[in-house]
Amino acid sequence: MTTLSFEAAGAALAAVENNVPALVRDEVAARLLAQDPTLWGPDAEAEASIRLGWLNPAEASRPLVGQIRGLREELAAEGVTRVVLAGMGGSSLAPEVITRTAGVDLTVLDSTDPDAVRAALEAGLENTLIVVSSKSGSTVETDSQRRTFEQAFTDAGIDAKSRIVVVTDPGSPLDGAAREAGYRAVFNADPNVGGRYSALTAFGLVPSGLAGADIEALLDDAEDALEILSDNDGGNIGLQLGAALGGTDPLRNKVVIVDEGSGLAGFPDWAEQLIAESTGKLGTGLLPVVVEPGAPEITSGAADVLTVRLTAVDSDAAPEGDQAVVAGTLGGSMMLWEVATAVAGRLLGINPFDQPDVEAAKKAARGLLDDRPAPTGPAFTDGAVEVRGPAGLLGGAGTLAGALKALTAQLGADGYLSIQAYLDRFGQAELAGIRPVLAAATGRPVTSGWGPRFLHSTGQFHKGGQPQGVYLQITGTPREDLSIPDRPFTFGELISAQAAGDAAVLTGQGRPVLRLHLTDREQGVRELEDAVRQLSAEGGIS
Repeated sequence: MTTLSFEAAGAALAAVENNVPALVRDEVAARLLAQDPTLWGPDAEAEASIRLGWLNPAEASRPLVGQIRGLREELAAEGVTRVVLAGMGGSSLAPEVITRTAGVDLTVLDSTDPDAVRAALEAGLENTLIVVSSKSGSTVETDSQRRTFEQAFTDAGIDAKSRIVVVTDPGSPLDGAAREAGYRAVFNADPNVGGRYSALTAFGLVPSGLAGADIEALLDDAEDALEILSDNDGGNIGLQLGAALGGTDPLRNKVVIVDEGSGLAGFPDWAEQLIAESTGKLGTGLLPVVVEPGAPEITSGAADVLTVRLTAVDSDAAPEGDQAVVAGTLGGSMMLWEVATAVAGRLLGINPFDQPDVEAAKKAARGLLDDRPAPTGPAFTDGAVEVRGPAGLLGGAGTLAGALKALTAQLGADGYLSIQAYLDRFGQAELAGIRPVLAAATGRPVTSGWGPRFLHSTGQFHKGGQPQGVYLQITGTPREDLSIPDRPFTFGELISAQAAGDAAVLTGQGRPVLRLHLTDREQGVRELEDAVRQLSAEGGIS
């Protein structure tokens, strides 16, 4: 039986009181569960009509449970016990939460960084299965990872087709190619579900179930939650959370999410994509800011910040100030946040099922890979860090600390800083430590994302949401580049093009972008940490 709870105070409570009665009068809960595509207006109706399958997870997902269990047993009998997931965004974030929460091992490969890909390969192929997961079937990151593992299996004398499982939409390019190649299994997901709402479809269930998570219990939990979330009354916490997120007046568009012992490992990162990609468009939206307990954003008192605290189901935590406190079991929480995000989209007046600005960075990256322009030199080099940025941004800065100060000086009273690290999120995990220091130094919310995966997440908000951000992009020279079979570019060239392409799109929209390249990753990270501490010691952006 699912357990869900919601409490609000301050601006969050006011948003609930001001908006839920109208949502009840308009029968939003009942219409949503009936998959009514008119809820978000005529401009969204066509897209919504083919994106609401997530509201009935049992129909498409229940038949998968036995198939996944049977395949897992077959693989275990063959000694295949390690599962690698090649996927991006909605194809990887939910399985990572599900498996981490369940305490089972899943290697998530959602990077094009050569060091990250090589680490996944070098962990061993003898007992490895790779799940290749792509809704469109044409995701360049996932295709590159598939090619690399397939070649590695073959080179190791392993029958590659017996070690590859595919999850994709029916009729996608990958669907046909995988069947023709004779891969171990091909699972088709419900095509009427968008990627970020796909946690309880084949995209979330196949890799999680093969890794050993109890996906049947997860579905049971979600279905129990749907009964609660379908109630057309003021106590419906799906309506309440949706109102708190999208109904503050004036809009508090920085949604700070902090996990205070919820037991749902990595849940804020999953919610980050769901909210940012669903709402960040048409010059409005909600920017999720994932923080650690005690982060500066929680106590800042900023007028544009709403804090959501995720707690354990048996917690007695109460909201303080402008906060909401949410608790729940995993399947129920996934349904709750999906419903709430759809409700918030209605209040914001946007279509929560499209992502019109995600493709811009992809096109720019493809252009750079095709044209291969000669690289431009840095504005200056400080130690192991090459600094790039327009003269108008850098001014007279000649040090790394000076460049950081020049960037943060561009922050407005309602601005945010986005750290975008195109590096190995496991190999350079310590880099996450600069986030709270920069938040304290600037007095503004700071997000932290690993490239290129954030392009499938907050990347939509950066380009389609309120133009309030300044961007710190960090790249690094890998230990060794890695070729991609039958492709005219390497992983190093691919991730460089993705970073440069996104920077070009942001700069073209007038967003301030400071680019740092670490010629030596370990030394560069240390020097960046020192520069951030110097910025903090000097009083931030004053």
